[in-house]
This record gives sequence, C-alpha cells and structure tokens, in this order.
Amino acid sequence: MDDSLRDLARAAGVSPTWFDAFGRPQTVPTDALRAILGALGLPADSESDLADSLARARQGVATTPPLVTADAGTPVRVHMPGATGRKRWHVTLEGGGVVEGEAEVEGGVLTLPAFDMPGYHAFEAGGTRTTLAVAPARCFDLSDATGDGDPRLWGLAVQLYALRRQGRGTPGKDVLGEGGIGDFTALSDFARVAAAQGASALVLSPVHAPFSADTHHFSPYAPSSRLFLNALHADPSALFGPAAAAAAAASLDLHDQLINFERADTVQWHAAGDARLAVLRKLYEIELPRHADMQADFAAFRAEGGEALEDHARFEALHAKMFGSDPGKWHWRTWPEGFQDPRGAAVAAFARKSASEVGFYAFLQYAAARGLADAQAAARAAGMPIGLISDLAVGSDGGGSQAWSRPQDMLIGLSIGAPPDLLNSIGQAWGLSAFSPRAMVESGFRSFLGMLRATMAHAGGVRIDHIMGLMRLWMVPDGAKPSEGAYLAYPFDDLMRLVALESQRHRTIVTGEDLGTVPEGFREKLQQRSIMGMQVLWFERDATSYTAAADYRPTATAVTGTHDLPTIAGWWSGRDITWRTPLGLLGEGIDEAQERTNREADRKALWTAIGTGAEPASDDTEPVVDAAITYVGRTPAPLVVIPLEDALGLIEQPNLPGTVDEHPNWRRRFTVEAGQMLDAPEVKARLAKLDDARRDGHADTAGQKRRQA
Repeated sequence: MDDSLRDLARAAGVSPTWFDAFGRPQTVPTDALRAILGALGLPADSESDLADSLARARQGVATTPPLVTADAGTPVRVHMPGATGRKRWHVTLEGGGVVEGEAEVEGGVLTLPAFDMPGYHAFEAGGTRTTLAVAPARCFDLSDATGDGDPRLWGLAVQLYALRRQGRGTPGKDVLGEGGIGDFTALSDFARVAAAQGASALVLSPVHAPFSADTHHFSPYAPSSRLFLNALHADPSALFGPAAAAAAAASLDLHDQLINFERADTVQWHAAGDARLAVLRKLYEIELPRHADMQADFAAFRAEGGEALEDHARFEALHAKMFGSDPGKWHWRTWPEGFQDPRGAAVAAFARKSASEVGFYAFLQYAAARGLADAQAAARAAGMPIGLISDLAVGSDGGGSQAWSRPQDMLIGLSIGAPPDLLNSIGQAWGLSAFSPRAMVESGFRSFLGMLRATMAHAGGVRIDHIMGLMRLWMVPDGAKPSEGAYLAYPFDDLMRLVALESQRHRTIVTGEDLGTVPEGFREKLQQRSIMGMQVLWFERDATSYTAAADYRPTATAVTGTHDLPTIAGWWSGRDITWRTPLGLLGEGIDEAQERTNREADRKALWTAIGTGAEPASDDTEPVVDAAITYVGRTPAPLVVIPLEDALGLIEQPNLPGTVDEHPNWRRRFTVEAGQMLDAPEVKARLAKLDDARRDGHADTAGQKRRQA
C-alpha cells in the first residue's frame, strides 16, 4: 500500500519526500499523505480508494477544462478527452472578430495555431466550449509605467493602521480624526507628501477583509477573505462629510472615546474597530437613505460585486450572529449544518430575513473601495507613476468568508506553513487555508482570478507574498506537527500566464517576495515574466561581509527591511535582541551575551559596506540609517523600497515573528500626522540623499522635479 500511496501522491502533485536544510532526504508520514490527498478529493484510506483515486489523478480533468491558458505567439493545446477525428473549430476573439479552422484531435488534444492577441477568447469545437486565456509575454512593468527603459525609482512601505490624521470640519464637535486607526484618507494625505519628496510608490501591508464581528483578529496576513477590503480603514467622514460623521459619533456617545483612541500610542483594535463600525452603521441607517445619488452608486457597486460580494456580506452577518451568541461558534464549520452551505435554503432564508444587516456589510465594502480608489487617485495625481502597491497575502483564514463562500476551491483541513530550516527547527504552520490546485483547474481558476482582480483593482502594483506558492506550498494537516507536512505542486505555468494577463489589463507592476528556499530556476522564470523579486539588506551577505551595492540584481526590488525584521536603528542598537531575549527567540544554544557579541561583528561588517569614517557607537543610529538607505539607493534595482520606520529613523519594528501579544504586533502608531510626517529636516535630508542616489545611477529626473515642486 505504501508504494501505491506514493504513486498516488506523485500523480496528484504531492511530494512524498523532501530535503531538509542540511540536504538530507526526509519522508512524509503516510497519515499526512492521506490527509493531504483527502483534502484534494483523492481518498487513500483503502486499496480500492487508492486505485480509484490514482485513476482519476492520472486522467486529470475528465472533460475539457473551462479555461485553457496559453502564451501569445505559441500554439494552443485544448484537451478534449474522448474526442477523436478532425474537428471544425472557431474562436471568438475578446476584442472582436472570429478565427476559424480545422484540426485533428490527437491523443485527446486539439492543437490550435498561435494567437497573437492576449485576452480571454471563446473557443468552440464539436459542441465543446472553453475560454482561451492567451497571455502576453510579460507583466506590465516599470518601463511601461514610466516610459523609461532603465527606471531607478524609490518608494516607501507604509503600515496603514499606523497613520494619523487630524479631523476636518468646523472646530469643535465637527472635528473627527481617524478615530485611532489609520484610514484611506490619511493614506491620501501621506501619498501627496511622499510624492513631493520624489517617491514613486507606496507599498501597503495587506488591506484584505478581516472578521468584522471579531476585531481582536487583526493580523493583515490572516484575513477572512482576499477578495474584499478591510472596512476598518474606511473614513466615515469621506462618505457624507465631516459633520454627518461627527453627528453619528455623538449620537452614539463615541466622540470622546474616538479622541482618546487617536491619542493612544497603539491601535486599540477591538475598541476602536467596534467604534468605527458603529459609526459606519449609523451612517448606513441614517444618512444613506437621505442621499439618492449615493444609493444609486451603492446599488451599482453591489450589482457589480455579484455573487461574491453577496456571499461575503452574508457570511459577515452570519458570523456576527453566530459568534456574537456563542464564542465557540467562531469557525463556520461549527455552525448548524444549514448555515455551512452558502447555496442552501437556510442561508437564503437568513439573507431575506436579515436583508438590512446583509446590506450593511456590503456597504462596508463600498465605503472601503471608495476610500482605496481615492487614495490611489491621490497618489497618481501627485505625480507618482505607480502609486499604491497592494500586498497579496499567501492565504486566508480557513474559518473566514472566502473558505465559507467556496469551500470546494479550498484545501479544507490543511494549513500553509514551512518545513524545518536553520532558523526554525520545528517548522511552521500558519493556520492559513490555500486554494486546491485541482479545484483551480476544474473551476477555470475562478477564485484565483477573482483574487488577482480584487488586489489589482485600486493599485498601480501588487506584491505577491511568498510567491513560491505559485509553484508549490508546504501543506500541514490540521493536528499534525509542522514537520509532518509535504510540498504540494501548483499549476505554475498557468498561474504565471494569468498574472501576466491581469497585470497588463490592470496596468499594475508585479513584485514577488522570493525569500528563503527558492526552487532552482524559479527566479529566472520570474524574470522572464518581468516579475521583480526581492533583496533585503540584512540577507545580502556571507559569513563575513555584505553584498556590494553594485552587485544587487537589476531584476529585484531592493529593500532595507520588512515588517518582520528589525529597523535599521533597531538592529544597530540591538533593540531586537532586547525584545527577543526574554521571549526565548534567540535560537537554540544562543544566549544574550553571545548574540550581542555576534552583533558587534555584524555592525562592523555592515559599516564597512555602507559607511565612511569611524564606525558609530551602537546608540548613534542616525548616521547608520542615512548610510544604509543611501547604500540601497545606489543599487541597480529598478525599485528601492524603504519602510517608513527606516525613513523616520525609528527603533521599533511593526511585527515580531514568534509572538502574539508579547509584542505590540500591528499596533504601533506614528507620532506625527500623515501630512507632516516627512517635514522633519533630518527626514527630508535622508530622502533627498536617497533620491540623489537613485538619479546618480540614471538620467531620469522626474523624482527631482517633484521634490523641487
């Protein structure tokens, strides 16, 4: 049975073996293989199960899939199982026109001539219909966005929740700010001042939809759905004006609380989030009925959102009802059976009975989408050639809206994670659900395309978190150890074609987080599609020295850090060591003294690479911040991204991996209003040096012109 199980695993794209960080072969436990295969719809509990599942896995899709991908300029292969002989075919092009021909079906495959025009074209032959997704050779890239063949741009990475914004309106009770959570209006304000300094882009952490009924659940990388937005970032004042928002807050006796939330050093997600939703609900109930124009606009938005939006709104309303009455019913799989089926009679009856409630959650998405679109428009109007770069998280919470709405598309019972490596000896399981690769093909990549389009809708770029997940993911069965997972293959070529096609249609650049163990040849495939990888200052080194700026890849985004890493000032001063020591996060066999000794050597190596003159003391961080940012600016990277924490010279990082409440993850706020954050002389000077470093390697002066303006 073990041989048959391994044969089935390979046929299904599950690797029964893998190599650890030391190059030693490891075998996936049989129970884990069975669990993963079961989640793929290929049961393997008996010999008969194995035989049936193996036959189905080898057969592939039993009918012509609803969507076939191909590259422009190359022949298109359409699988037509069971078909034989010559077939007359015709293709209706998306842009108009029909192409017809005749071809022989050989081995169940009909081969069409190449199509030069990218798009979604309708194919028909002998009663068989499918969509041909013909992809361009590459993604929309920085050269397309700027008209420059050798762009050298820079941008800032921003934690949206951390932004502050003063209120707008008549002094007194009419003045409300962001209510303790950074909003899209604050983002618009910041985009304008960043553009004035020469920035071409703002990279956001994910703004995917969380769980409205549980504002304790606020990690941006564990969303309820990657199809929709975080309504906690919607500015109530942007909908019906500051006076209406202030009146709504006053009617709920929230005005003073909101002021206190705004003054806090950290985001009070639960209290401030609930207050934000309460104000938005009041506006939905009182103001929306008074504004016919917005009613019509909202109705059009809801109609365009279709089934996916209605499913999300119904889930939100159901989740509020179930979780609100019983905290043990947080996950939809604990709900009464009738409510677990989004297409069932019970859910339909609930939606009819609770139409206003469902409408409110659709309205939240309307408010969020308007705000994000306005922020992107503000960035572009201010002169940014890219504007916002949205972050696409690697997965969604299995208890959320996306998994409930289309469970057939998800790997229920499995979690995305990572195998053991040199930094984490037990591996990782992140509690995130992933798409089923088999369901992707069978559904015509419906959910994947919906997710891409949602992420690109109001952005000039997209950052794909853990982009290796387009090729393979480490999947861990629920209840198993992280080390007891397996690599699951994905239809990489299909997904890359769809990313390129949607990128060109939305005119969005694409960058991928390709850190960690990268499969051989993977980065070359990204480069072929004009998808930028990522190089992080801290990782560009060997045992004794850092990579020279000139040796960075010209095909990757260069960054000084990420939200999971120490800031420049924090690293130089050892602040991260101070945090990690009492939490036991230094690594096996390493104590604080050894870590600080190691850091002394690392500081020397870094300063040798980036600095001039005497090495600054560990508490003298400003010259190091300046030097590091300028150093990365001198790389040949087409885009350099600086975390805003580094641009400001801050010592604390947004997130500390390995912690939940022990560190204020995703909660720290900036101290200055968004529109004034870059006004400090040292910050202006730092960004001017970065802008100069970028232009020193290139003749383009667009950034300089914006900065002088």
